[in-house]
Amino acid sequence: MAVRIIADSTCDLSQELIARYGITIMPLYVSLEDESYRDGVNITAADIFRHVDSGGALPKTAAVSAGEFLECIASVRADHPDDEVILITISAEFSSCYQNAVIAAESSEGVYAVDSRNLSTGFGHVVLTAAELAEEGLSAAEITEKLREIIPLVDASFILNRLDYLRKGGRCSAIAALGANLLKLKPCIAVRDGKMTVVKKYRGNYEKCVEQYVRDRLSTPEQIVPHRIFITHAAASAEAVQTADRTIRSIAPFDSITETTAGCTVSSHCGPGTLGVLFIRKP
Repeated sequence: MAVRIIADSTCDLSQELIARYGITIMPLYVSLEDESYRDGVNITAADIFRHVDSGGALPKTAAVSAGEFLECIASVRADHPDDEVILITISAEFSSCYQNAVIAAESSEGVYAVDSRNLSTGFGHVVLTAAELAEEGLSAAEITEKLREIIPLVDASFILNRLDYLRKGGRCSAIAALGANLLKLKPCIAVRDGKMTVVKKYRGNYEKCVEQYVRDRLSTPEQIVPHRIFITHAAASAEAVQTADRTIRSIAPFDSITETTAGCTVSSHCGPGTLGVLFIRKP
């Protein structure tokens, strides 16, 4: 009997990692004007950026339904009906995916629902931890318990290069955005208690801001699990990504530094140029 891991598409894991660990991804729905798409299937962040830059409205997203989770559970169990399943979702504060996963789990034997309390590769850390523990032979109940210990330790944040997406989404007034742009302010948004909040503002050249942001996030390397760190970004410049990578390497010896592309959810909220470093802290 194996443990199967199912996650929604907002975990922003690369196809290589998804394939390596046999993770099943359930795409959210993304609506642009009157058209509905499936995140990462027939729409990408680049499509959203083109739409918004041409004057279109920000997209709306819709959760994976309980029925779709049930169909997915049946599919992954088709050849091995006794396998256990863990459904891991984006924070319940951002979407009803978790609520729907709970409904599906309560309708099936041996199925567990986990709220990652995060998004993007902060959520991705939780998914990969589950997959690694499954490979070690732990049961779904044991994995779920360990995930609930790890989830509060995930450090997820992003630095923004543009404020117009926050303004269009109603999270930043036009006046505040104008003032920040004039002062060349780059806000850092972190996930706290399952919600996004501005925790700091940087000023100046974006690459310099990225370097200082990374140094701030990794300021206590002795308190960080060195197993893995993600550099996740939405169409950030190669220079910004290289700056983040170089700064990480100068501070902490991570086993793995993995670059991934932010999906439609983070991109819709934060816009192009957004970049984050995401890792797990020690208890």
